[in-house]
Amino acid sequence: MAFIKEESEEVKIKETFRVKEEDTEEQTDLMVLKEESQELKEMEEKNQFKNQHDFISKEKSFSGSQTEITSSKNDFKIHMRVHTGEKPYACQHCGKCFNKKITLRNHIRIHTGEKPCVCQHCGKCFGQTSTLLRHTRIHTGERPHICPQCGKSFTDPGNLVKHMRIHTGEKPCVCQHCGKCFGQTSTLRRHNRIHTGERPHICPQCGKSFTDPGTLGKHMRIHTGKKPYICPLCGNSFTQKGSFNRHMRTLHMS
Repeated sequence: MAFIKEESEEVKIKETFRVKEEDTEEQTDLMVLKEESQELKEMEEKNQFKNQHDFISKEKSFSGSQTEITSSKNDFKIHMRVHTGEKPYACQHCGKCFNKKITLRNHIRIHTGEKPCVCQHCGKCFGQTSTLLRHTRIHTGERPHICPQCGKSFTDPGNLVKHMRIHTGEKPCVCQHCGKCFGQTSTLRRHNRIHTGERPHICPQCGKSFTDPGTLGKHMRIHTGKKPYICPLCGNSFTQKGSFNRHMRTLHMS
């Protein structure tokens, strides 16, 4: 009986260890399952975040593309006005029309007198950035626009275009009174005063008037006594270039 009792107790002990081992294995399995579940949850969260990030990135990219497309359309629309002649922006002061809003804004400064562009060298003010840029070249000495025919350089492209007409012989400015043609608008304007009788340049000394400032400058030498044309052979000086040329022909070239 004692042997049977000992065997029974041994079986109980083994059974207890077996149950404990099974419980331990079950707990281990539960821990592994819990860890796997946690990892799976983290992966799902990461994937969800990535999908959201990708969606936002795509949305931003699409939005950026839409902005670029809109900007390109606006640029194209403005450019087409060059061909169509459309000028939807009208000046309220003088009625002049423009194809760009910024051009109208710059033009209005002529009427308002606003000059926000200031020269850092001399403090002179201008209504437009382009005018300031051309003015600044007086200080810097920059003359980037070069004539391909003779190499003469200019501060702005407009003067180069006018100069090129000397080489090409182009005279696009036509007098409406007599049909005479000129290479520059300023020359045509001075010529027109022959027909209109306008003489806006007045001598402050004697009141005599002239059609252009150059002629007034020559006239002023009568009052100032300035004689800038000096003969290199005899030293005689003259107020007018014409008088100097006559002197050279009659006395020194005969």
